[in-house]
Amino acid sequence: MPHGDSTRTERDSMGDIQVPAEALWGAQTQRSLQHFHIGDDHFTEAFLRAFALVKKAAALCNHRLGGLDEQRADLIVRVCDEILGGQHADQFPLSVWQTGSGTQTNMNVNEVIANRGNELAGEARGSNSPLHPNDHVNRSQSSNDVFPTVMHVASLQYLLETLLPALDALIAGLDGKCREFSAFIKSGRTHMMDATPVTLGQEFGAYRAQLQYAREQLAQTATGVAQLAIGGSAVGTGVNTDVRWAGMMAGTLSELSGLPFEPAPDKFMALAGHDALVDLHGRLNLLCTALYKMASDIRLMNSGPRCGLAEIRIPANEPGSSIMPGKVNPTQVEALTMICLRVMGNNTAVSMAGSQGQFELNVYKPLIIHCVLESMRLLAEGMDSFRLHCLEGLQANEAQLTRSVERSLMLVTALSPVIGYDEAARAAKYADTHGLSLREAVLALQLMDGETFDARVDARSMLFPSGGKEG
Repeated sequence: MPHGDSTRTERDSMGDIQVPAEALWGAQTQRSLQHFHIGDDHFTEAFLRAFALVKKAAALCNHRLGGLDEQRADLIVRVCDEILGGQHADQFPLSVWQTGSGTQTNMNVNEVIANRGNELAGEARGSNSPLHPNDHVNRSQSSNDVFPTVMHVASLQYLLETLLPALDALIAGLDGKCREFSAFIKSGRTHMMDATPVTLGQEFGAYRAQLQYAREQLAQTATGVAQLAIGGSAVGTGVNTDVRWAGMMAGTLSELSGLPFEPAPDKFMALAGHDALVDLHGRLNLLCTALYKMASDIRLMNSGPRCGLAEIRIPANEPGSSIMPGKVNPTQVEALTMICLRVMGNNTAVSMAGSQGQFELNVYKPLIIHCVLESMRLLAEGMDSFRLHCLEGLQANEAQLTRSVERSLMLVTALSPVIGYDEAARAAKYADTHGLSLREAVLALQLMDGETFDARVDARSMLFPSGGKEG
C-alpha cells in the first residue's frame, strides 16, 4: 500500500475524501480502508487477475454494443492487460472482511482502472475523464453480478489449471508406487489389528483409487462453475443491460481465457445462491478425506524406526527434534493433514455462507471465494510438496514386511475351510498364548501335519480369490 504525506481530493456520491497522491485507487476504496481495517486477509493475485479479465471483457463487449467509444474501451483494455501482466498489485489493499456483496473491491478495481487509464490519456488521477469508474469501467455491470462472475472465473481457472494437474501428478505418483510395491507382501490390518495378507502395492492402489474418485467428482463441478452471473445486474432482472450482454460476455471470457464459460440459466439464482461453489468446496472436502486417510496410513507404516511398524521408510528431509539427536519426523504428512483439517473447516464456513442468500442477494461472497481459493491453493501446493518430498523417495522395508507376515496369526484364515472356524480359532489362540508360530501351534494341537500346513498356508495365494490372480 502506498505511503506518503501528500494527498489529492477524490469525490464520490458521499462527497470529498483525501486519497494518497501516489495511489491509483479513489474515494470508495479509501472509505473502505478507513472503515474495514480488519485482519490481514486480502484477495489473492489469482482473484484480482480474474477481475481484470472480466473488466477487459466488459470493455470489449460494451464497445461492440455501442456503449463505449473506442478510446475509452482501449484505455480500459490497456490497464487490464497491465494488471494481468502483474502490474499494480499494491493498488488493491482492501480486506476480505468488508461488504458482503464485494462492492468495495469491485469499486477498487474500477477506480484503479479509471485512474490509470486517465493517466495514460494524459489526464490527472481523480479527474474522472476520459474514464469514470462507474459510468465507463462499470458500465452494464452491478457489483452484485460482476463479483460472483469473478468468483466463478477465478475458481474455474484455479480448478482446471492448478488443482487438478497437482492431483493428477499425485495420482500418477501413487500409480508408480502401486507397481513398484506389487511384490511386497505384508500383514493386512482391520480395526488396527492383524488381518489376512495384502501387498503394499494393493494398499497404495487403494489410495490411488480414492484420489481418482475424488478427482472425478471435482471435475464434474466445472459445468456449474462455468455458468456466470453476469447479466443479472442488481437483482437478477438484467436492468440497464443489453439483451445480448450476458451471452456476449460469456463468449468473450471464453475467448480470452480458453475456458468454456456460459451464461447462468437463472440469474436470480446466480446472485442469491452460490451452490456451484458450495458443491465445489464440498468435493474439496471429499478429496481431503482421501488425502488424510492416505497420509495417516503412511505415518503409521513409517513409525519407528525401531519401536514402531517400520514397514516403509520416508525421506529424511530435516532434523526432527531440537533435543533428540538423529530424530526424523514425517513432516510432509503432518503438513498435508493440517491442510486437510483447514480445508474441512473452510467447508463448514462455505456451507454456512452459501445458505445466507436473503431474497435476491447472498451477502457472504467475499468469505466464500476467500475460502474456496485458499482451500484449492493449500491443497494444490500441499499435494505437490507431499509428492516431491515424501512419496517419490518412499521405500519399502522388505525385511520388516516379511517378518510381519511370518508372525501373523491371521494366516490361520486359510485353514478355516479345512479344519473349520472353531479349530482354526483354537490354533490361533494357542499360538498367541504360548508364543509359538502358527505352524508350531497347529502341529502341537495335531490339527494337521506339516506338509499339509505348508501346502495350505501360502500368503501369496491369499491375495486374491481362489482360481483368480493378483490384480
